[in-house]
Amino acid sequence: MIKCITFDLDDTLWAVSPVVRAANHTLYEWLYENAPLFNQTYQLRDLNTLREHVLTQQPEISYSVSRIRRAVLKHGLLQAGYSKTETETLAEEAFDVFYQARQKVEFFENAIGMLEELKASGYMLGAISNGNADVKKVGLSHLMDFQFSADGVGVEKPDPFIFQQMLAHTQLKPEQVIHVGDHPVHDVEGAKAAGLWSIWVNLNEQAWEENHFPDGEVHSLEDLPAKIETIHAARRVRL
Repeated sequence: MIKCITFDLDDTLWAVSPVVRAANHTLYEWLYENAPLFNQTYQLRDLNTLREHVLTQQPEISYSVSRIRRAVLKHGLLQAGYSKTETETLAEEAFDVFYQARQKVEFFENAIGMLEELKASGYMLGAISNGNADVKKVGLSHLMDFQFSADGVGVEKPDPFIFQQMLAHTQLKPEQVIHVGDHPVHDVEGAKAAGLWSIWVNLNEQAWEENHFPDGEVHSLEDLPAKIETIHAARRVRL
């Protein structure tokens, strides 16, 4: 019996690019007011170059978007001329500004209604994400029973460990969980490697190019409950 549905967040329940773009602008405006040397040294477009530099120097933090963001801010502030003490304080304050802005998401059509329908059907719902969106801060605390993120677990999808942590928390077997996400590797292959069922959210109707196919595919979040019931029914038949 399927008991739990887990969800990726970014580009599954909302589009992440406009969220991060707006958060970066909010961050840059804050830096202009509070750390002007940063803005005199770097343009907004330079954040990607700073990120590449940081990851070259600190590849061990590549799993964590929050650690990367903090490291980028610290490196940029130091290079701009701030002291280590000033940098530590400014970087934390700047990160908090970005982080709060990053939680201002606009849900895809039917996303909330779909989650409400699944919740009402008795499924346990949770999030498994490589990003740093917080289900409480984006307004999903009444629908999501738990959240696991790469930041908190220490690995990112498709590493099976993040799915295994979820299974330990829920005390469920892999075959009792369906994972839903937009990424063919992180979500579909990652879930299948951990023994979970998988549904590919393919809102742009792209062609599948990976070796292992998902157990289901939807082009609209409105269709997800029906697809879940199809998998549920198929599992009952096999049993």
